[in-house]
Amino acid sequence: MKKIQFADQKQEFNKRPSKIGRRSLSRSISQSSTDSYSSAASYTDSSDDETSPRDKQQKNSKGNGDFCIKNIKQADFGRREIEIAEQEMPALMALRKRAQGEKPLAGAKIVGCTHITAQTAVLMETLSALGAQCRWAACNIYSTQNERSRVGESEDDFWWCIDRCVNVEGWQPNMILDDGGDLTHWIYKKYPSMFKKIKGIVEESVTGVHRLYQLSKAGKLCVPAMNVNDSVTKQKFDNLYCCRESILDGLKRTTDVMFGGKQVVVCGYGEVGKGCCAALKAMGSIVYVTEIDPICALQACMDGFRLVKLTEVIRQVDIVITCTGNKNVVVRENLDRMKNGCIVCNMGHSNTEIDVSSLRTPELTWERVRSQVDHVIWPDGKRIVLLAEGRLLNLSCSTVPTFVLSITATTQALALIELYNAPEGRYKQDVYLLPKKMDEYVASLHLPTFDAHLTELSDEQAKYLGLNKNGPFKPNYYR
Repeated sequence: MKKIQFADQKQEFNKRPSKIGRRSLSRSISQSSTDSYSSAASYTDSSDDETSPRDKQQKNSKGNGDFCIKNIKQADFGRREIEIAEQEMPALMALRKRAQGEKPLAGAKIVGCTHITAQTAVLMETLSALGAQCRWAACNIYSTQNERSRVGESEDDFWWCIDRCVNVEGWQPNMILDDGGDLTHWIYKKYPSMFKKIKGIVEESVTGVHRLYQLSKAGKLCVPAMNVNDSVTKQKFDNLYCCRESILDGLKRTTDVMFGGKQVVVCGYGEVGKGCCAALKAMGSIVYVTEIDPICALQACMDGFRLVKLTEVIRQVDIVITCTGNKNVVVRENLDRMKNGCIVCNMGHSNTEIDVSSLRTPELTWERVRSQVDHVIWPDGKRIVLLAEGRLLNLSCSTVPTFVLSITATTQALALIELYNAPEGRYKQDVYLLPKKMDEYVASLHLPTFDAHLTELSDEQAKYLGLNKNGPFKPNYYR
């Protein structure tokens, strides 16, 4: 099957009309269809037909039909979305310029499963500029959104599209970029022999990393894996600063809620929880925190939040937010005790934090208020407001700051380059953290945006600290 390179695709984008549909992007994309894929986070009109992309036979202008999207004719707006994103993704653009004379990913065949946004398109085009071929699916059925119609595909579509990315005649991946571990799980389950040619896995979420460590502990991880979720640049920027902005955006767009004076409980005080708590506190909310880790719990207390058990405040809070990456954090018993009108949402990766399945019982009534907003009504008339059916709030109901995604995407790109080019024996069948030198390199690529100027150590200072004056400046265990 012939692969079309990104270099051939830019003019393909610019030939297309400007209207774009929310459901223009399904989850399975080959490198030959990224011209259409760019339509993430776009606007739609009410005439957008509801035919499943799986039932459509479409081809791009080069005659290639190896993709699954809503409407290939609606891509011009998507290209403009990508061009906007490129302005806030300086590090990826810098990588492209620096790779003009070299292709560190030449021969790489990357299969990705991440959130589908215009920012992801910038990453994909960067990987292509570095020499890779890509096939992509989304890691969340509500991965993309627009202002008027936030509708994802079904669970069946979810797995179908992942399979279409992997099970391709004449094309086999040799690198995996995953967000949540579903792609890795699918290959282990359906195509385990593929791991004979796969050089490594790059994983960026708490949930996916947890799965990898479980595989490693059980002796079932058969390729090296890079845990970029716990890299400093991912933890401190994507998880903290991103969520500090997007939690407010997601809640405002879906519920129009006033934050001042509201009582909010945030479950989990990791980096995501810290960002959410800081934003809500700044808006005048009364914020409670639940936590299992005494270190994070102490941090919450020192930051001025009251540490509680969920059961202690569940009857009085106006908003419940989960940020743990765990399962069954909010269960039916908690949901039964919530006050009328309580807003319930999830900022962790997985949809398992809120026990939504326990709400699908005959005695409860579900009422769709607007896209991604449901009232769940009890027999006595009490109702809670459930957002995105318990899935990730910010990427289901709002947007994520592009600059933060630039940091994360650059970290992913460098991790792919490192694993792909590593000499045999450097990495064993285990889970590794991104080397600190690369973490610092990601940060340094973003500093020019702020006209920031780093101070340089003198030789004497570097010797005194026992450091190379060019870094790394932190030990590998630093987070």
